Amino acid sequence: MEPRQPAFQRPVEDDGRMRLSKLMSERGMASRREADEWIAAGWVRVNGEVIAELGLRVLPDVTIDIDPQAHQQQAQRVTILLHKPIGYVSAQAEDGHEPAITLITPDNRWPDDKLPIKLNRSHLRNLAPAGRLDIDSTGLLVLTQDGRIAKALIGEDSGVEKEYLVRVQSVEQPEAENVQAVTPEEAIALMRHGLELDGKQLKHAQVSWQNEQQLRVVLREGRKRQIRRMCELVGLKVVGLKRVRMGRVVLGKLPAGQWRFLRPEERF
Repeated sequence: MEPRQPAFQRPVEDDGRMRLSKLMSERGMASRREADEWIAAGWVRVNGEVIAELGLRVLPDVTIDIDPQAHQQQAQRVTILLHKPIGYVSAQAEDGHEPAITLITPDNRWPDDKLPIKLNRSHLRNLAPAGRLDIDSTGLLVLTQDGRIAKALIGEDSGVEKEYLVRVQSVEQPEAENVQAVTPEEAIALMRHGLELDGKQLKHAQVSWQNEQQLRVVLREGRKRQIRRMCELVGLKVVGLKRVRMGRVVLGKLPAGQWRFLRPEERF
C-alpha cells in the first residue's frame, strides 16, 4: 500500500495543492489578507491541526476550522458609506487633493445614522475604498475594513451592480437642451453592448434615459473612468456623474460630504 500523502506541506512541484489563504478566500471564509492574519494568530486548523505558518499549501479538500476569536474580530470590522463630493479622491492623496477618508470624522456623521457605534481611531485603521469614484464624480463610496465586502464589490468575480446617474451633453450639439432628442438610439444601444475599452469587450450594461439630459447606467464591472469613456465613444460628454447604488445598498438621502455606518441587516 502506498503511503498516504499529508494534507499539507511545501511541495517540491505542483501537485494540486494551493495556498491555505487562497483556499479560505475561495470558500468565502475570509479575504486572503484576513486569512493570513488569522493563520499568523494561530486561529486556523487544517484537519484538526493548528497552522501558524504563512504560505503553507494544502490539498483543496481539506477540512478548515476557524477559531471563534477570528469571527469576533471580523464582526468588529466596520463598513462606512460616504456621499463623496466632487474634489476628493477615493484613495491616497494626489495632486494636492485630499482623500475621501479625511471626511470620516464625528462632525461629518449623518445625524440620521442611529446605530449605537461611536467612531474611534480603530475604525479608520485599514479602512479602504471598495470601488473608486474619480475626483470629478460624486455619490456612494464604500469604505470597509472587511475583506469579504471588498471582495464582493471589487473582486475579479464580482457581479455586484453599480448604478449611476449621468448628466451628458452632445459633443456635436453642445447647446442642445434636449440631449435625448439629438442622440441616436443606436448610440444608446451600443452603450448597452458592443463597445470595447483597451481592446477588451465590455460586459452588458443597462443604459436608459432618466430625463432629457441624464442617463441611468448600471454596470457589473468597473474599468477606469468607464462611463466617461463609453459616452465619449458614442458622441456624448459627461458633465455630471453620481453613483446612487451598489448592489442592494442605496445612497438614499445621505447628504454630500456626510457618512454613515453600514447597518447589520444591509447586504450588498
